[in-house]
Order: sequence, then structure tokens, then C-alpha cells
Amino acid sequence: MSKRKAALRDSVLAQRDAMPAPERQAAAEALAARGLPRDVKPGLIVSGFMPMKTEINPLPLMRRLAGEGATLALPCIDARGKPLIMRAYAFGDELKSGQWGIREPVPTAPEVKPDILLVPLACFDRSGQRIGYGAGYYDRTIAKLRAFKPITTIGIAFAMQEIQQVPATEHDERLDFVLTEKEIIAF
Repeated sequence: MSKRKAALRDSVLAQRDAMPAPERQAAAEALAARGLPRDVKPGLIVSGFMPMKTEINPLPLMRRLAGEGATLALPCIDARGKPLIMRAYAFGDELKSGQWGIREPVPTAPEVKPDILLVPLACFDRSGQRIGYGAGYYDRTIAKLRAFKPITTIGIAFAMQEIQQVPATEHDERLDFVLTEKEIIAF
């Protein structure tokens, strides 16, 4: 199973890497212009992420959500094999370089429990399954948060990252939605 996932991941990421930067930026702006598939009320906590390499950039969407009154958060890696820690974040806050050089809030930023989790992914299918980057951080985090309270999980990706079927296991957490530059897909 892990070899099949790795092959799918590598194939889709190679295609994503080939997208021209202006096309990637236009997609991020289109996604932000559409917004979320649920109401954003003041105080709603939305965890985004800092984009890595050629991922769709969630920052324009996060700026919009902050403007609508959402409280933002970003993930921090605690240790391999553990769920992510979500820490409060506002544009302009101090960030540090975390694992793989991904910017994340400093350890003194308060830990929060998001209502909405924006989830990065390598590829997805129409059943709400996703393939991430292989470490399982988001699957563990989603499971932990769902045990604590109802949350909405929203994968964000380029439309070209959709595949026919993700080979899923019992540990893979389904998404509630995927947002692309072309559509909102509800599961």
C-alpha cells in the first residue's frame, strides 16, 4: 500500500511542480475569492498552513478568513509519530523555522483547537480520501481533534491533483471538502 501511495504521490507532485508559478498564484487567488463552503463567524478558529514548495498557497484565503473575523492557527510539528500542535497565529506574528524549513509559530504562541482545518495534500479523490506526504501527521491530528469536538476538514489543492482513487487504509481520515481553483467538492 505504501509503495502505491508513494508512486501516486510522486506522479502528481511532478505534475504540480511543472505548473508555471503565475498559474499557481492565479489558482490561489481564485480559491481565496470563493472562500469557504461554510459560514465564517468571528471567533471561529481556522488552522491553515505555510505553503511548501509548489503547494497551492493558502495565505490569500487565510487573509480573507482573518478579515471575516476568523482566528487563525498554524501547525507545529512536535515529534514524528505524534499529532500536530495547532498554535494561534496572526499575520505579522513571529515565526520560526520548523522541520523541513516550514515556518511555524514560536513555542510561546497559545495552543488552540481549530473548528476548521485547512489540509495540504499531494492528491485526492472524489470520496474524500487524500494522500499527504507520507508521515501521517494530518491523519493523527484530524483523529485527535475529531475525538475532542466536531471539526470541518478542508483539503486545498489544484484541480490537477485529483486522481481516480486513493488507496486508503483504516488509519486514513476522510476530508469533508476539497477546494480547488475550479470548484468546491463536498463529501
